[in-house]
Amino acid sequence: MGNSLVLGGVRSGKSRLAEQLARESGLPVTYVATATASDAEMSARIAAHRQRRPADWGLIEEPLALPAVLETQCAPGHCVLVECLTLWLANLLWAEEDGRLEAELAALDALLPRLPGPVIFVGNEVNMGVIPVDDVARRYGDLAGSLHQRIAAQAERVVLTVAGLPLVLKGPPLIGADAGYPRSPRPLSGFI
Repeated sequence: MGNSLVLGGVRSGKSRLAEQLARESGLPVTYVATATASDAEMSARIAAHRQRRPADWGLIEEPLALPAVLETQCAPGHCVLVECLTLWLANLLWAEEDGRLEAELAALDALLPRLPGPVIFVGNEVNMGVIPVDDVARRYGDLAGSLHQRIAAQAERVVLTVAGLPLVLKGPPLIGADAGYPRSPRPLSGFI
């Protein structure tokens, strides 16, 4: 099992799919959480994720230094689930530490080709709506899109989730995680 990227919008099913893929790996799992409990609503989201995770999974909560965590946690025979890339980017943007964002992205880019063991990256697809009016929001969307493209280029599997349904964009079909769902879109016939 190589690296995977699971993308989707809010409440698309991406996190549940990523967790299922980690369980199905049959390997010990470390969950790398990038979220911070900035308000009551985010605290509730974090609590829901905690309740779903198996008790035997390791947990590392790190909002900024993702490449350093991957460097120490990734190993053959061990699965790492990163939840999520877009929260990590938001944390770096709001950290307002000169050069930190660029340094962390460069470190991740350098690390990606040599990550041992399977890593499942989760990211919010944020660029399918209107173009934001705010320059910070546009920069965030650009950064997220570029990051997802770089990870997708190196990933063995890329999955887009919509309405709880996974669509494999790249790589092998899903086996157990999508039981009962179509593996690829079917062309419409008679609608021209």
